[in-house]
Amino acid sequence: MLSAAERFLANVEFDPARPVIAAVSGGGDSLALLILLHSHLKRHHPGTRLLAVTVDHGLRAGSAAEARAVGEICHRLDLDHEVRNWTGDKPKTGLMAAAREARVRLLLEAAHDAGAQMIVTGHTLDDQAETVLMRRARRSGRGLAGIAPATLLGGRTWLLRPLLGERRKTLRGYLGREGLSWTDDPSNENADFERVRARREMASGGANLFEELIREGNEAARRRTDEGRRAAALIGNYACMASPGLLRLASELPDDPDCEAAVLALRALIAVVGGREQLPDEARVADLRTRLATGPLRATLAGTVIDNRKAGIFLRREFRNGWTSAAPARPGLLWDGRFRVVGSAPRGARVEAAGHERATSRAEPSPDVPVSLQRLAMAAEPVLAQPSGGGEIEASAEVLRRVPAPWARYLPLFDFALAEAVAVLLDAERFPPPPLRGHNAAYSP
Repeated sequence: MLSAAERFLANVEFDPARPVIAAVSGGGDSLALLILLHSHLKRHHPGTRLLAVTVDHGLRAGSAAEARAVGEICHRLDLDHEVRNWTGDKPKTGLMAAAREARVRLLLEAAHDAGAQMIVTGHTLDDQAETVLMRRARRSGRGLAGIAPATLLGGRTWLLRPLLGERRKTLRGYLGREGLSWTDDPSNENADFERVRARREMASGGANLFEELIREGNEAARRRTDEGRRAAALIGNYACMASPGLLRLASELPDDPDCEAAVLALRALIAVVGGREQLPDEARVADLRTRLATGPLRATLAGTVIDNRKAGIFLRREFRNGWTSAAPARPGLLWDGRFRVVGSAPRGARVEAAGHERATSRAEPSPDVPVSLQRLAMAAEPVLAQPSGGGEIEASAEVLRRVPAPWARYLPLFDFALAEAVAVLLDAERFPPPPLRGHNAAYSP
């Protein structure tokens, strides 16, 4: 009985009008997911369509046959199935990371084409323990929370992991009782890969190591979620958008007695302003927080200029002469990690930094915000420009939307409250809520 998975699925808010995508490779974990999800939907949500999607990376000779085998199982279950192929040249280095990125991209494309409400994958409790072990070895801090039970992809589609509380061996037993066989990926035995080495270390460490890793991951997940909520409250209370591209923080934020939350809030805001996916180093931001209490300060960190003066603490994107970051204004383009092209731009239009000349003409005198800071911030803001050095296109605001950089591609459920607070601050497009009752209560298996 897969009780943890059943409890998870009972908390999922399925929309009968939109299909669910199950990512199925043909391995034991994903096949168990398919059978369990099919059974659950048939019993509790009979109107919800289930679509199985297999991503064929084309990296092994037998991958196409494995995809066809998944299709045969789906045919017997009367389920729709499609295969998405990773085509084109494959990198010679960083192959596994590139394969993961391709898999996410292809699953998102399938979800978009089907109008799906969510993607569901077969990550297990064993995967969780392996992840915590690998991140412990790297001393990755917040990463010790491991795999989130839900992650928002590309700001639009939730990926759920119902099997995150189930052991791999339990899933194999479930498939055996169902009379089903599965395919083992030979790369799971290749010790060149970090996860395979972690799996072997766990096997030699026995049950005690496994339980220790799961306990450590659960505690880290609770801390990360709670710390994110506290940092979100500080941002809501003490941060505002003073002018385009210029954040102002009240001194109460870095001075708050909740040191952990204050440092996390500063890390998040610095990353957002600088367009960085990764939060800046915790120790460096903790040091910056201390220095902010001593008086006037001007520092640069992770592409963000921090300017502490009488009028407040101001954060803006660093702008250097000659920098334009010009790029074609294609729908979906993520510009400088801070803006996404969401509308249709005129043919040949490009996105580029406004620059000092445009910024000078737009800055407005204000008793609260120094004009010099307005200009510097606006210079790094994007505009739509005509091709071949033409003038600015007035539709910029309709085509370009601000995004919170650290969560533009991946937003784990642990960070949802923090990301929401930042989105509100930026007046960015709001994230769709997780389709889970109780949201953050779901991380504990």
